[in-house]
Amino acid sequence: MDSNNSNWEAVIGLEIHVQLSTKSKLFSGASTDFGALPNTQACNIDLAMPGVLPVLNEEVLKMAVKLGIALNANINSPTSFARKNYFYPDSPKGYQISQMDKPIVEDGYLDIELEDETVKRIGITRAHLEEDAGKSLHEDFEGQSGIDLNRAGTPLIEIVSEPEISTPAEAVAYLKSIHSIIRYLDISDGNMAEGSMRCDANVSVRKKGTTELGTRTETKNVNSFRFVEKAIQYEINRQINEIESGKKITQETRLYDSQANTTRPMRSKEYANDYRYFPEPDLLPVILEKEFLKFVEESMPELPNEKRYRFKKNYELNDYDAKLLAADKELADFFEEVVKKSNSPKLSANWVMGEFLAELNKNNLSTKESKVSAKQLGTLIARIEDSTISGKIAKDVFEKMWSSSKGADEIIKEEGLQQVTDLSEIVSMVEKVINDNPDQHKKFLSGKDRLFGFFVGQVMKESKGKANPNQVNEVLKDKLKK
Repeated sequence: MDSNNSNWEAVIGLEIHVQLSTKSKLFSGASTDFGALPNTQACNIDLAMPGVLPVLNEEVLKMAVKLGIALNANINSPTSFARKNYFYPDSPKGYQISQMDKPIVEDGYLDIELEDETVKRIGITRAHLEEDAGKSLHEDFEGQSGIDLNRAGTPLIEIVSEPEISTPAEAVAYLKSIHSIIRYLDISDGNMAEGSMRCDANVSVRKKGTTELGTRTETKNVNSFRFVEKAIQYEINRQINEIESGKKITQETRLYDSQANTTRPMRSKEYANDYRYFPEPDLLPVILEKEFLKFVEESMPELPNEKRYRFKKNYELNDYDAKLLAADKELADFFEEVVKKSNSPKLSANWVMGEFLAELNKNNLSTKESKVSAKQLGTLIARIEDSTISGKIAKDVFEKMWSSSKGADEIIKEEGLQQVTDLSEIVSMVEKVINDNPDQHKKFLSGKDRLFGFFVGQVMKESKGKANPNQVNEVLKDKLKK
C-alpha cells in the first residue's frame, strides 16, 4: 500500500475458479480438449436440448475430495447441487448447475509463507463444484457477437477464501500456493493464460483499528499472478482516494485493464438472492461412502510442503533451495531425475536453479519443453564431480547441449575438453607461468598475496581452461614460495 495510505487497511478475499482436467464434462460425455473449432464439443446436454438429463462425472468427485484433503477441510456427505439462475448469451440453459447449501468442501485452511518467512493461515470458506459457461466472441464479428459453447459444462471447482488476506503480496502467495497444490494433485494444469485457473478478487478498505467491513468490489477474471497483485493494489488505492474525497464505494463487479493498470465498473454486484438459487431437481444429493473417501485419501500424492521437507532431510538442501524446487511439480520431478544420475544433490540444485532455469526463462519454455533432459543434465554434473571437466567448461558444454541436443560425453569427447589432471603436466605449466612473470613473482614473495589470483588465471589460460583448478591451486602454493 502507498505510504500516504498508512491509516488504512485492506480486507481481501479471493474466489479462485479452477478448471478440472477431466476428459469429459461435469454432466455430459462431451470432450473438454482445449483449442477445438467453435461449437464442435457441445453435446445435447451442454446445449440444454429439451428432454436431456445431466449425469454426474464421478472423476470430478475424486478431484474435489483430493483438494478438500489438501486444504485441511471437511468433506460434506451428502453434497448437493443447486440451480443458479441468470440469463447470459453464453449460458444456454438460462441457469448454471452449481452448489449452494451443501458444497462438497467446507471449512478448511491454507498456511502461506510470506517473503519475510512469516507464516499466515488463511481460512477456506468452501470449495464447490459448478459447470463453466460458454464464451462470447466479439472480435471476429463486426457489430455482432459469436457464441462458442465448447467450454459450456466443463467442470470447475470454485475455492472461496475467508476475507483474511491483508495485502496484494499475501494474495499472490495464497494464489501461488493453490496453483502449486492443484498441479501436484494433478486435478488441473492451472494454465492461467488458457483460463484453466481464473481469479476474482473481493476488496474493501477500512480505517486501521476498526472492525466494521467496508463496501467491497469484486474484480473479475484476473489471469496472472502479477496482474492479481496490480489489480488489488490499484483497487485499494482507488477506494481510499474515493472515501477520502467524500465519495462512497459502490458494491459492483469490476474488470482489470492490464494495459492501463486500472479497474473499471462492469455491473452492479449481485447478491445471492438475485440468482434465485433452488435445489437442482434433476440431480439427487450425493452420498460419499467411507470406502470411496478412503480410496481417495490413499491415492493422495506427496504435496509441496511434504516434498520441501523431504528435500531438506534427504538431500540436505537449505530451506530456500528446497522451497523453490518443491513449489513446481515438474521442476521438482526434473531435479530428482538429475540427482539420480549425478548423485550430487547440492550441485544439481545449483545447476537446476541456475543455468537450467535461466535458459528456460530466456526461451520462454516450461520444464517439459526443455532442450536438455534431466538425465543429460545429470550426466554433465557427474562429469564435474568426477573431474572430467571443470565447472567453467561445464557451462560451455551445457550451452552446446542445449543448441545441439547432443549429450555431455559426446561433446566433451568431440571437442577434447577433458580436464588436465596429470600432475606433471600441471607442474610444468605452473613453472612456465612463474618463469614468464618474474616481476609478479618477486612482488608476491614480498607480501603481495593478491597476485596469487593472477597466477591462477595465467595457468588456466595456458591450459585453455582445462587444468583442474584444485590441483593448480595446490601446485602454485608450493611453487610460488620458492
